[in-house]
Amino acid sequence: MSQSQNWTVLSLLKASSDFFAQKNIDDARLNAELLLAHTLNLKRMDLYLKFDMPVTEQERQTFRELCKRRLEGEPVQYIIGNQDFFGLTLDVDSRVLIPRPETELLVEEALNSLSQLDFGDEKIKILDIGTGSGCIALAFASQLSNAEILAVDVSSEALALAKQNSEKNKLKSEVRFLNIDMLSAHFYDEVPGSYHLIISNPPYIPIAERDSLQVEVRNFEPAIALFVQQGFEFYEKIAQEAARLLKPNGLLCFELHADGATKVNIILKKNGFEQIRFVQDYAGFSRIAIASNS
Repeated sequence: MSQSQNWTVLSLLKASSDFFAQKNIDDARLNAELLLAHTLNLKRMDLYLKFDMPVTEQERQTFRELCKRRLEGEPVQYIIGNQDFFGLTLDVDSRVLIPRPETELLVEEALNSLSQLDFGDEKIKILDIGTGSGCIALAFASQLSNAEILAVDVSSEALALAKQNSEKNKLKSEVRFLNIDMLSAHFYDEVPGSYHLIISNPPYIPIAERDSLQVEVRNFEPAIALFVQQGFEFYEKIAQEAARLLKPNGLLCFELHADGATKVNIILKKNGFEQIRFVQDYAGFSRIAIASNS
């Protein structure tokens, strides 16, 4: 970026997005927009309302530093510190996974399934296992006025951020958080009550696949939320516990590895789930499993 050029929002946006594209950064224009909007303390769409606004040298220096971090592989969501999810703006950093469209689809499908059930005057009880940023639990809290939600995670650091997100989105009273290891032998004893819905986006990437992942994922997102030895440990454990924790006609909803549906189907059937369906993601992979114990 030339020091002598009179940079405006639009010219800086074009130069940076072109540069990102040359460096094979996915969604180059979007990355440039998010980083520049963050630098200028603007909403992304406001960039185009102020396209001819001059950008100061200090602002350009800040922007250059953010672009350098992105070129080194750091996810843009960590750089700007937030991610939109199901109408909420959530704080994110290296303590938690970045919420993704597939997880929004998981929430959408679970909400659709819940809407077909009759709870009468009873509160809908939901257990979110591996809550991370709190994205799933808080999405339900924002959409359901009659829900009691328990969100659990093995990481106390992740839970601290999830609680921060609940306060930020004014949903503090709607969700209770619990620090517990799902794979613990004492999980059933420490998670009280029974639930209409158990939902989870668990760790499901076999550690052997680590080197095949994008640098943004393998070097920056928390390994504890991504990797397991074989890929199906959490599905096995959650399905076993769900058979005991779910109310009659309760629902169990999972996000899956792109090629995990066949194995998860076997796991669910082994644990007494009969009504099982899979939902494809936007790329055509079976990424959502929804099962009932009815």
